[in-house]
Amino acid sequence: MRVVSGIQPTGNLHLGNYLGAIRNWVRMQDEMEEGSECLFFLADLHAISMPHDPAELRRATLEMAAALVACGIDPSRSVLFNQAQVPAHPELQWLLNGTARMGWLNRMTQFKDKSGKNREGASVALFTYPVLQAADVLLYQATHVPVGEDQKQHLELARDIAQKFNNDFATEDAPVFTLPEPYIPPAAARIMSLRDGSKKMSKSDPSDMSRIELVDDPDTVMKKIKKAKTDPEPLPGEEAGLADRPEALNLVTIYAALTDGSVESVLRDFGGQGFGAFKPALGEVLVETLRPISSRFAELLDDRESLDAILARGAAKAREMGGPTLDATYKALGLVRG
Repeated sequence: MRVVSGIQPTGNLHLGNYLGAIRNWVRMQDEMEEGSECLFFLADLHAISMPHDPAELRRATLEMAAALVACGIDPSRSVLFNQAQVPAHPELQWLLNGTARMGWLNRMTQFKDKSGKNREGASVALFTYPVLQAADVLLYQATHVPVGEDQKQHLELARDIAQKFNNDFATEDAPVFTLPEPYIPPAAARIMSLRDGSKKMSKSDPSDMSRIELVDDPDTVMKKIKKAKTDPEPLPGEEAGLADRPEALNLVTIYAALTDGSVESVLRDFGGQGFGAFKPALGEVLVETLRPISSRFAELLDDRESLDAILARGAAKAREMGGPTLDATYKALGLVRG
């Protein structure tokens, strides 16, 4: 089993990022059977499909690497790298552009969402980045790719490209590409804004009070939780009682996720109590969860040489792992390389 997954380097990682994706990566790494492999990459090449500031992208890439290691990704057990250090990613994308079809890309809903009404003004990279996503996983002969609802369509495209390439340029007995299967991680907690329980927690929200950032100090965490929007009613004894109380449900969901419990188990402990009692308890759990992460994160950012070395070692391993697939692709296409 070889699992490949990437994440765009965005600054200001928050609790939603941790509980929604990063923690599942760590658990995947820790639960892998002997002989299986995990490759996790920072998708800095994908980031340039949208307007960006180069210095900010560089900073965010290093911060994301530090955050992943601080959260538990172990570079000695998983391959951690950034795309830009492995030229085979865009190289394979170009080779696969001959197999991908305009009609397939036109059906990609994320391009429509990200380009908005100014589709003609969007970059070509934004239109073709699903082909780069396909290259990201096909390069390493990934057997499994963790996917959420918003990425299922892109994995299906990767499989379509792999299948068509194999049909056109390879034999059934010796396919060039493995068709990756979706890996459905355990249900990730859906963490909402602390100011509006109907919206996802997001770094783009103008209010800092809407999110818990992984680098928040204990006082800031407690302050944000105490000021989180709630309602005057006490917590119910059963989950059904939270049906029309999105802010209350959000805080209970966070507590359940942090303690590896369920909403029902949290309500068994706190049902009938008001938020004056529940919020401090939630704050303490958050502080204890984030304390080692924020401490390790700060250490890593203060030692950029070590951080650069982690990414360099991971990239060297990735280049070695992806080389045979790239060579086979060139050969299948009849391209002569020096």
